[in-house]
Amino acid sequence: MSEREQHETTRPAVSPPRSAAEASSTAGLRRELPAEVPAGGPPAAQEPAVAAPREEAVAPEPGGPALTGRQRLVKGLWPPRVTRAQLIVALLLFGLGFGLAVQVASTSDTDSALRGARQEDLVRILDELDDRTERLEDEKQGLEKQRDELENSSDQAEEARRQTIEKERQLGVLAGTVAAQGPGIEMTIEDTKGTVESDMLLDAVQELRAAGAEAIQVNGVRVVAGTYLTDGDGGVSVDGNKIKSPYRFKVIGKPQDLEPALNIPGGVVQTLEKEQATVTVERADKIVVDALRAPKRPDYARSSSQ
Repeated sequence: MSEREQHETTRPAVSPPRSAAEASSTAGLRRELPAEVPAGGPPAAQEPAVAAPREEAVAPEPGGPALTGRQRLVKGLWPPRVTRAQLIVALLLFGLGFGLAVQVASTSDTDSALRGARQEDLVRILDELDDRTERLEDEKQGLEKQRDELENSSDQAEEARRQTIEKERQLGVLAGTVAAQGPGIEMTIEDTKGTVESDMLLDAVQELRAAGAEAIQVNGVRVVAGTYLTDGDGGVSVDGNKIKSPYRFKVIGKPQDLEPALNIPGGVVQTLEKEQATVTVERADKIVVDALRAPKRPDYARSSSQ
């Protein structure tokens, strides 16, 4: 007999009995296995695999189909649940957007007249700005000259007296207490429809002042710094003096600055013509402004040098 046959003959046919602890452990393991897993365990060839995480499904409503991922997303977003902080942030953003929109709209309205202007109108506006700059520069140089004369004059008292008299004349022209003459323009406004109001004439006065007008007279009434215009029955009142159409402006200043200022796009002439009024502007080498205003002593203001 060979050695292998002898070994198989001597091997016991029945397995030796196991201890009570081993039997109890095996029984507990069998109880813990799921019902679908056979008691003998998985086949030897099948390796245990780790279960992949699954997306938790939302329990469907009784009697309804299961919800898909998109339906669960829509259900989570609607109806929206807004907190107090989110509401405050939304209001702040709305206010910021509204302010920006208003600012853009106002800027667009301001620039619309220039965007639609013709090339020659734009050139004329630029020339007017250059003339204003030149006028201010001349005024600056005149003041500097007066200062140098006072500093270098041998008789400073006499020079100061002379400049004071000259300044008094200039202030008298501005205050309307003395007559004035010089180059300028005459503007006539024919209002046959009665549509011209006081604010339109006031715009004309302000535009002329901005263009360098030094003396203005309207239908025999001198226009000064404190002049006011109001609407009346069948006309306009200037400082309480009622005037009627046609409105005649006599203006002393540089004609090359005054006339373009009235004719700019969207300016005085264009506005009056929209109201069906007829406006004529003529340049003149000599304009006489002889309407005077009585000097009024202030009730409370006094010179600080006294």
